[in-house]
Amino acid sequence: MLPIEKVGAVYCAATSLLMVVMMSRLVEPVHMALLRVEWLAMTLAFVFLPALLKKHYALPFVNHTLTFLRTVAQLAWLILWYPDTYEFNRCFNNLDHHFAALDLSLFGCQPSLVFSQLLPNVAWSEAFCLGYWSYFPMIALLSLVVLFKPSVNNNGIRTIDIQTSIIQFKTVTSTILAAFFIYYAIYIFLPVAGPQFYFQAVGIEDITQGHFPALGTYFSIHTEMLPTPGDPDGFFYRLVSSAQATGERPTAAFPSSHIGISTILLLLARRHVPRLLIILLPLWVLLCCATVYIQAHYLVDSIAGLISAPFILMLAQFCLSGEFFSSKD
Repeated sequence: MLPIEKVGAVYCAATSLLMVVMMSRLVEPVHMALLRVEWLAMTLAFVFLPALLKKHYALPFVNHTLTFLRTVAQLAWLILWYPDTYEFNRCFNNLDHHFAALDLSLFGCQPSLVFSQLLPNVAWSEAFCLGYWSYFPMIALLSLVVLFKPSVNNNGIRTIDIQTSIIQFKTVTSTILAAFFIYYAIYIFLPVAGPQFYFQAVGIEDITQGHFPALGTYFSIHTEMLPTPGDPDGFFYRLVSSAQATGERPTAAFPSSHIGISTILLLLARRHVPRLLIILLPLWVLLCCATVYIQAHYLVDSIAGLISAPFILMLAQFCLSGEFFSSKD
């Protein structure tokens, strides 16, 4: 198995064990079990595929192409692992009332309401929605640039050392996935839905008056959310709204993984491809602002995402440094 597949296997096994412990409280245990069976089937199919291609697998092109596809498959599965955190934390009492109150205590207002009111025009709306939408493209861009990064050989000629690039590609992508799973582990046990869900449930009038009721397990059966602030006619607004309508759940608000992971991308880019920061840094600034602007996060969530990023990165790298995650492929 590739390191990134081993990361996925650890997360799948750990959450499967948690499912057994929480079985009596889970709402959709069959669906959750099928998700894990499907992940296992996909991963094992990729693991044993080289045996079926034995005659061709020795060719570098075939080997590296399969490595790329196997990596993309694990990263793409994040789209399914994310809502799975909701299936766990919907069993616990919601904590949003504490975080909304903390925002008011620290900043004297609800930044997630005030920010979008201060900058309502289409230019700001589109800029921030672009930043928020760029989250996964930033991951793809960094991964691809690392994979195809040229180097200078002994003759001074710029060329791609594919073997070295593949090693760096596997290191970067497995680190990113490990960081995601560390955040997801937090979300499983810390049920914070975010302003777009909590404010919808409580009502804007009560929120502006500083009334933050505890909702218990309200979000176990309610997933209604506020409309995304901004210009509904904007191109990136529509992309963000469509993505949220399709895959968003009342989960994963604290700390903000959008800010945490994107900050980790900057740290990895600084190490492996510093020139890429010219592109990533402006998108990161817009993304950080967007998390509060579109009411996906409380401001304290976003600050926590920024502060947590270097520690999550170090923890992910520490976990990957073990012998279990080594690979000679």
